[in-house]
Amino acid sequence: MERDFGGNMEFQNASSDLNVILPAMPIQTLPTMVEAPELGLYMDFRLYLADYYQYRRELSKKDIRQYNYAVFSAGADIKSPNYLKMIIEGRRNLSEDMIYKFAKALSLNKEQTEEFRLLVLFGQATDPAERNLHLKSLNEKRVNAKLRSGEIDQKTWEKVPSWIAWILYSMLDQQGVKFDPQNLRELLRSKATSDEIREALDSLIRSGEVVQDAETGEMKKARTLMDAADDIPVALVRKLQTELMYLGLESLFQDNATEREFGSATMALTKQEFEELRFQLRKLRKETQKNISVKRASSKGERVYQMNLQLFPVTKSVE
Repeated sequence: MERDFGGNMEFQNASSDLNVILPAMPIQTLPTMVEAPELGLYMDFRLYLADYYQYRRELSKKDIRQYNYAVFSAGADIKSPNYLKMIIEGRRNLSEDMIYKFAKALSLNKEQTEEFRLLVLFGQATDPAERNLHLKSLNEKRVNAKLRSGEIDQKTWEKVPSWIAWILYSMLDQQGVKFDPQNLRELLRSKATSDEIREALDSLIRSGEVVQDAETGEMKKARTLMDAADDIPVALVRKLQTELMYLGLESLFQDNATEREFGSATMALTKQEFEELRFQLRKLRKETQKNISVKRASSKGERVYQMNLQLFPVTKSVE
């Protein structure tokens, strides 16, 4: 059974020169040795359950009583012996109560149970807005877990600006902006608290990307945001991308059509056509950024806009 645990990641701010491209990780086939599936590597809770079941079956091969669906149901305090099988096959969904019963049978701790709950909610959501919200929460949960475990270095985390910092950095090119937290909160349409804004501003100043005049209090860009963008963990790139794309989803429901531009095209491409289109999108982004940066050198902008370019597969190739 194959699963893709990574992928190309690219992230760029409209007023900076950040271009993070992480190498594509090959599709991996997990070995057949007895190794517990790692929850944090899965984006499909049904696939995780299927792998967990096979793992337990493999462990019990030499036991007098082999592991089966009935054993799992007993561990989850569920009467139906084939309930796990129906969940794995997509014939049933998990209720909130069942999520916790499954977590018990999976021997998950408190933190893992919450991660499993978010993974299930993401997998079962049918509304795009709700699905994206669960994905955002799941991403945050996993990043925080990696920070606590030390898998992501705290210093590396502190060097990566939050989505609020990215926008504040661009607001330095916006006319008429007063850089006090309350005013910024209103301009950000209350999408962040005053404390979050204050922390984002402080982080930009501490990092040296923004300087503040001691006498006038005026803030100016000191250097390109995230000048050194090497070795950024995939989890952090995903978190930033998710947050900014979620802002786009909110805009779809919040902003008038005359204030935004959303479009989509679904098409079958060859590998070569995909690479050509990918190149053209990158070229468009870089040229747009360059042109706007030249204009901002002589005049201020009126509003900060976020431009997201997405090109991704929605089907598998036919062998």
